[in-house]
Amino acid sequence: MTLTGSGSAYDPPADPAPRLSTAPVPVRVNQYGPPRRLDRRVALVTGASSGIGAATARRFAMDGWQLLLSGRDRRRLEQTASGTTAVVLPADLAAPDGPRLLAQSALHTTGRIDVLVAGAGMGWAGPFATMPHTDIDRVLTLNLNATLHLVREVLPSMIAAGRGRVVLLGSVAGCVGLREEAVYSAAKAGLAAFAEALRQELRGTGVGVTFVVPGAVDTPFHTRRGRPYDGTRTGLLSPGSVAGTIWEAVRQNRDEAYVPTWLTVPGRVRGLAPGLYRRLLNRFG
Repeated sequence: MTLTGSGSAYDPPADPAPRLSTAPVPVRVNQYGPPRRLDRRVALVTGASSGIGAATARRFAMDGWQLLLSGRDRRRLEQTASGTTAVVLPADLAAPDGPRLLAQSALHTTGRIDVLVAGAGMGWAGPFATMPHTDIDRVLTLNLNATLHLVREVLPSMIAAGRGRVVLLGSVAGCVGLREEAVYSAAKAGLAAFAEALRQELRGTGVGVTFVVPGAVDTPFHTRRGRPYDGTRTGLLSPGSVAGTIWEAVRQNRDEAYVPTWLTVPGRVRGLAPGLYRRLLNRFG
């Protein structure tokens, strides 16, 4: 099986290209558009090259937010930013200094970050016993470690300002544990625990944490992880529907959001009747 990028975050360049520097380089896309207003609310969206990240960026742009868009593929970021005042910040968050350099570049560009939407991630599908050790490290690095480091870099400025919101993108895999996606499930479960712990730490600071849990989404993620989506009982969500949920959760200062809402049921069944939960999971996957 192959390790590949999520359709919402870690897309490999479409064409062969030189190795990217880990240092983000701001690029104004709309050079002839209206001047950027620094008094506008600012959202930094990672994984903005396609999928959920791109859809989320467009939803925030509709409400007049100043956007900072990050991903590895500059061309796709510019496509996402087209028609907006967004600034693209290409970066490789899996690189050792990637999160720090991105945060520094973002804060230098706008002086503030009101919302961080941490959507960068990648998947790998196949039996855990055959998963290369290097791929274990890469999935954990991008889905969990890099996100934590980026939040750590951005958070002090939010606390100092007395306002802000961190949005973490989870997955149903982190709630139920999907076979042949063991490491991805572990990473997303780790994000869920991190979101809860951080939320408690930030009480009284004016900074909130939102954890968004979508089901399977219609992006290139499933093909690029090494195996197309094969679910037959549930359809794929659109990236726009997830982006809309993220937007509403930020607007309403919500702690959690599930897309669709019935995804709260498996976790409740697991807590109340773990034996029944496992029998259902064994039968329906």
